[in-house]
Amino acid sequence: MWKNWARTEKVTPLRVERPASVEAVQRAVVAAGRSRLRIKAVGAGHSFTGIAVARGVQLDVSALSGVLAVDIARQRVTLGGGTFLHQVPALLKPFGLAMANLGDIDRQSISGAISTGTHGTGRLFGGISTQVVGAVLVIGDGSLLTVNETHNAELLPAVALGLGALGIIVAVTLQCVPAFVLHAREAAEPLGVVLEGLDERVEAADHFEFYWFPHTQTALTKTNTRLPGEAPRAPLGAGKRFIDDWLVANQVFRVTCSVARVVPSIIPSLNRTAEKLTGTRQFSDHSARVFASRRTVRFREMEYALPAEAVPAVLREIDALIERRGWRISFPVEVRFAAADGLWLSTAEGRQTGYIAVHRYFRESHAEYFEAVEEIMMAYAGRPHWGKLHTRDAASLREVYPHFDAFGAVRDRLDPARLFTNDYVDRVLGA
Repeated sequence: MWKNWARTEKVTPLRVERPASVEAVQRAVVAAGRSRLRIKAVGAGHSFTGIAVARGVQLDVSALSGVLAVDIARQRVTLGGGTFLHQVPALLKPFGLAMANLGDIDRQSISGAISTGTHGTGRLFGGISTQVVGAVLVIGDGSLLTVNETHNAELLPAVALGLGALGIIVAVTLQCVPAFVLHAREAAEPLGVVLEGLDERVEAADHFEFYWFPHTQTALTKTNTRLPGEAPRAPLGAGKRFIDDWLVANQVFRVTCSVARVVPSIIPSLNRTAEKLTGTRQFSDHSARVFASRRTVRFREMEYALPAEAVPAVLREIDALIERRGWRISFPVEVRFAAADGLWLSTAEGRQTGYIAVHRYFRESHAEYFEAVEEIMMAYAGRPHWGKLHTRDAASLREVYPHFDAFGAVRDRLDPARLFTNDYVDRVLGA
């Protein structure tokens, strides 16, 4: 039985295949088609939705990993589709390159990350899919399709973020940047002050984000500034990193979540304690070591993309909702930002975007909280993250994606027999 990280999905596939070559992927797709079985690639299982659930053939493509080609002049690197994000910094280091932006979790595979719209934060930076300048995938008839600026270029806005619905991605070409250092400044600040000056904060920073613990009025802000790769580094010491990022952020937090589940009434006090434990700190290090954090406490998450200017109003509505319903929420709300892009199913397509993510401990019921927050998000033309929990369907999503039907036409062309689908994909894209 396969289970995803959040334990929201599980399945026992009819069969599991682990191809060690592109040709083996092609054979698997052809065989699935002949048997009229659906086939899905699976990465790290870090999506909260059922986007990777395979009841027919589950394809583990982790053997298709590593650097396949490098174009130093154009700073482009082609990776196997099964390469995990946490492996990429070491793979790029010999070439003096880095990914332009990353999210705060790096456990995903590169193909899974781009297929679900994984993103970081920064007003000038799009999600990971916007770094894709080429891809190779096995489509419904088992043939290879190359998509880049010279081959099938018109398909790139669909393929770069395709929900796994267009084929099995076996290679991804990324537009990289010269390796760089990030200076991080983390501070606890009054939530009201942050919201009042939010546009200015986002505009002034390379990368700005913050967390807010419900039942408090404090924002835990993080501002990252990009520096040249040769800039002096002042990384967190091993002891400081262990205490802050491992002991407090994971082990102590796991205990408090477990206790709070049994005694919800103590959550406001625990959250106020958590904000006090998170003090100001500054450090600088190689970009990937600053972008990504280690997360070991399991949770469920829903994240919505909104017009950036709507973030303060929506956050205030969520605060009022929690207090009005009398809920006790132990997990923080996360707020990030991204540049507008032109990918057809990107949550940031066509607009400067703010992201608001709500979470619940995985042993707590999340449905009532998430659905009530989702109603607020939908009133602001919100778009749900494809890899995180939501209740939307194709009819609803068509209203907020101008290129929804154009993507559907590409899907009809590349996978007319619907080999690469499952219940979740059918719900959000239509059968």
